[in-house]
Amino acid sequence: EPVMKQVTTYVGIDAHKKDLFVAMLVGAAPTPVTWQLANEPGAVRRMMRKLERDAPGPVHVFYEAGPCGYALQRQMVTDRIACDVIAPALMPRKPGERVKTNRRDARKLAELGRAGLLTVVQPPTPADEAVRDLARARDDAREDLQRCRHRLGKLLLRRGLHYAGKNWTQAHRRWVDSLTWAHAAERAVVEDYQLAIDHTEARLLELDARLAELATEEPYREPVGWLRCFRGIDTLTAMLILAELHDFRRFGSARALMAFLGLVPGEDSSGEKHRRGRITKMGNALVRRILVEASWHYQHRPGVGRALKARRTGQPARVIAIADKAQQRLCRRFRRMVTEHKPAPKVAVAVARELAGFLWAALQTPEVA
Repeated sequence: EPVMKQVTTYVGIDAHKKDLFVAMLVGAAPTPVTWQLANEPGAVRRMMRKLERDAPGPVHVFYEAGPCGYALQRQMVTDRIACDVIAPALMPRKPGERVKTNRRDARKLAELGRAGLLTVVQPPTPADEAVRDLARARDDAREDLQRCRHRLGKLLLRRGLHYAGKNWTQAHRRWVDSLTWAHAAERAVVEDYQLAIDHTEARLLELDARLAELATEEPYREPVGWLRCFRGIDTLTAMLILAELHDFRRFGSARALMAFLGLVPGEDSSGEKHRRGRITKMGNALVRRILVEASWHYQHRPGVGRALKARRTGQPARVIAIADKAQQRLCRRFRRMVTEHKPAPKVAVAVARELAGFLWAALQTPEVA
């Protein structure tokens, strides 16, 4: 009896919006017990009672990260049941396997989980997830504004109307308002596009204000201040990075953070042949884009301007030293690669990869660093 209590039961769940497909392997059993249930809280609670009743010892549940989020994981964790969310892109796959069903997916999760071959995703806390959703809503509004502006800009281009100055300034808006349109339908389209732009700009300002407000509160106040010591990173950029990554302690090294952001080159080596290709682009695309945008600031010579000096006021000397070292090294790297005639986007990505390493070092607490 004491030996049986230590037998672990492995459960794979193929989760969908309406249904859950479950495969349960008790210990070293060769074939799993499979069943299907509705993806509803009551049905999940009944499944948990069944697992605790049928399993002789601890239960380890696995399901893939996806559109269903982390609600199932938060509901299933108990004293006996551990639930892990798995990275789908890192699951082992057989090249010759051509049949894919929900039950097979559930069985594969249970078998690979038992073999220890699955890569676990660290779920955010509900508070972290709420801030992350706010950051993503802000990025959605930015994208919507860009689309609204493009629609109006392409309409003007089709009509052969060109503005001499910089677009999307107050002067540009006055110029658009001064245009005369021969047909009422044209006026209606332009007014609708302008209304969409005004509405989206108001959304963006409101979301920016919400994020700036959160940046002054715990637990974001201190790390936001640290990140703002770097050139090219202000409050909004710092909040987007922290909201998306939500816990820097899970990255054991700077290289692990670079890999998570997809900024490391892919590799296809075999025998004596070593091939390194483009960056993997795996992981978080939003933070990767933000760091690439910030990296363009390092094409200029190192210096601390008035705005950066104000951002550094009252910040730890340790972080300022790391930010200064980043300026020196990244500017030198940027200019050297440009003199080697590397394409500018490739230079920016290479600098962004190193910038991620400096940010990782700055966000380590003194006890850990």
